[in-house]
Amino acid sequence: METGQRVLVVDDETSIRRYLHAALTAQGFNVYEAADGGEALNAVLAHRPELIILDLGLPDMDGIEVTRRLREWSQTPIIILSVREAEQDKIAALDAGADDYLTKPFGTGELLARMRVVQRRQVTGLNEPVFSTGNLRVDFSRRLVKVDEKEIQLTPTEYDILRILVMHAGKVLTHRQLLRQVWGDGYDDMHILRVNISNLRAKLEPDPARPTYIHTEAGVGYRLKV
Repeated sequence: METGQRVLVVDDETSIRRYLHAALTAQGFNVYEAADGGEALNAVLAHRPELIILDLGLPDMDGIEVTRRLREWSQTPIIILSVREAEQDKIAALDAGADDYLTKPFGTGELLARMRVVQRRQVTGLNEPVFSTGNLRVDFSRRLVKVDEKEIQLTPTEYDILRILVMHAGKVLTHRQLLRQVWGDGYDDMHILRVNISNLRAKLEPDPARPTYIHTEAGVGYRLKV
């Protein structure tokens, strides 16, 4: 990651803000702080951070509400850092627009790795006509998928799922997000999603039972590992 990038840390615990400020500054980041949701929204406008690390348990408004408000006008990557471990909290945060979710206590190395992933996705996204990770290669301009240089035939639905996973590579996509983006609003047949994911793995993975690319986030959704 380039030095000098702006990171906003939003947490009501002074000790957490102080720790992250020191750890991230040592890595070359410019770190800004906010202690509640209102401060966070103002800080995003004032400092235009390139990444936001956000706690959920804020004193004035929940971090999920902060995420929803930000997503009305900003696509700045958001990593949730929270003590809440329940699946429903993770799903709610991701559905609101968060890019990743890390529970406290956390390792600095893992946090930095998650930051690298979301920032790399911001830089590449689908601006590049070809996406590759490991031996998987997706050529969007030609609608071509290859594994080990061998062309893989996907159904239109399988390709759409893969395309969406690639668009958000490294990010957890909830079941609801995938269903909505592939089949449209109001569609909630989880079984058909699982079948298509299983078929994708059978075609793309060296060992579908131990996926290299399409990882399951138990009870939450799927992540394309990069």
